[in-house]
Amino acid sequence: MKRFASLALAALLGAFSAVPAFAQSDLEKIKASGTFRIGTEGTYPPFTYHDASGALVGFDVMIGRAIADKLGVKPEFLEGKWDGLIAGLDGNRYDAVINQVGISEERKKKYDFSDPYIASKAVLIVKGDNDTIKGFADLKGKKSAQSLTSNFAKLAQESGAELVATDGFDQSIQLVLQGRADATINDSLSFLDFTKKKPDAPVKIAATKEGADYSGVLVRKGQTDLVAAINKALADIKADGTYEKISQTYFGADVSR
Repeated sequence: MKRFASLALAALLGAFSAVPAFAQSDLEKIKASGTFRIGTEGTYPPFTYHDASGALVGFDVMIGRAIADKLGVKPEFLEGKWDGLIAGLDGNRYDAVINQVGISEERKKKYDFSDPYIASKAVLIVKGDNDTIKGFADLKGKKSAQSLTSNFAKLAQESGAELVATDGFDQSIQLVLQGRADATINDSLSFLDFTKKKPDAPVKIAATKEGADYSGVLVRKGQTDLVAAINKALADIKADGTYEKISQTYFGADVSR
């Protein structure tokens, strides 16, 4: 009997030793390593890019640094092409991606997002002395400079505008300034970036579309404690004025909503 009891006890102890140690969450790993690994492009101004000295800077970079500071760790930025950033998260190369990743229902099926940290709106841009276009309905019969594959082009067309094809925001705004187009519907963040760099440019926002698209910090699915920690960090940097300072530096306005 004693032998059987000994064998049973040995088997039980063996079973316990076979149970793997409790897996650390991503937040626990970040705290243990002292490093918050952030995936970003480094080629997408004014959000993530290299300045004249070669330093990695930008709105998203500063947000990432501020979040890491609130987490009590150091940020480590790992650069990659946009198409590979999310794959890098899947492969555990990063703890998070901070690179203007739009919050969408499709992405939320596979990943988790922080609370939104920046808002983008569709705005109607005209020359500063244009008093005839005051809303989207006033585009009927007018020329609107647009990248033809964008949602902005669709909105302009639905408003009755004649589309003038462009390669993007910079060309669109130039056509408006040159009088070759009456207006452009474009991204509010691109407009703020442009006017921050060229405050004397004679352009203005005539109207803003209701609703906004939001970006958040992207993390792996199921990391609820990490999401909660990032959300607290975002709330803290808004409360202590850090977010406002970063926002004014890159856009000259509050871009949180």
